[in-house]
Order: sequence, then structure tokens, then C-alpha cells
Amino acid sequence: MKLIICLAFLLPLCCFAQEWNTDFETAKSIAKEKNKTIVLVFQGSDWCAPCMKLDKEIFQSEEFKSHATSNYVMLKADFPRRKKNALSKELQEHNEKLAEAYNKNGYFPYVVVLNYKGDVLGEVGYKKASPASYIELLESFKNK
Repeated sequence: MKLIICLAFLLPLCCFAQEWNTDFETAKSIAKEKNKTIVLVFQGSDWCAPCMKLDKEIFQSEEFKSHATSNYVMLKADFPRRKKNALSKELQEHNEKLAEAYNKNGYFPYVVVLNYKGDVLGEVGYKKASPASYIELLESFKNK
């Protein structure tokens, strides 16, 4: 009985769990297969205050998670500074290559919307907005 009660509480959380990819080629493959847009997020998860706000206010909202699950392949390129949050050498090099291609100016946070080929459809940073407004902005890039 306790197991059923636990599952009843945990199941809704699983449905809106946001899956973050860290590999660009995998993200492109999923986007092509599922006809989704890639949302590439450059962030400094342990030092960039606007990055943390964007994550908390937008990406962690149930509204965004629900929409993203059906429409986006979420791709994270993190650049942490604290030793305890250090990435593997391979992932760090991978993220640096993504930054060379899509974030030459080194903006944080920086959100780049891409098609499955990796072509840029639009870009945006942190905006004080509701999840619905942010979704609307990301969706507007698809029509360009």
C-alpha cells in the first residue's frame, strides 16, 4: 500500500521531468527523429546569477517543462567555476567547442534555438518574463 501511495505522488513528477542533454550530436539526432527544436542553453550554473534566475523562473517551471517535453530537445552547455562542480575534461572541451560555434561573445546566460541541423533560428538571454512569455519568444524563432 505504501508503495502505491509513493508512486501516486512520484508519477506526476516523472511526467514533467525535463531531460537535459549534454551531447550536441545526440541532441541533433533526437531533434531530427522527433521533429523537435533544439534549445541550447549556455550557463554558469554556480556563478552566474541571471543563469540561476532563468533556470529557476523559467526552466524549472512546470509550464515550461511540460511544453519542452513535447517541443524541444534541451541541450545544456555549462561552464561552472567551482572545483566541486567541475566537468569532465571531455565535457568541458565539448562545451568550449559549442561556445566557439554558437556563443563567440561569451554571454551568460545565452539561449540559442536551433533546428536539427544545428542552424540558428534565434537567440535570447535572460528576460524577466513569465514561462508563457518565454515559451512564446522561443516559439517565434521557429517561424523565421
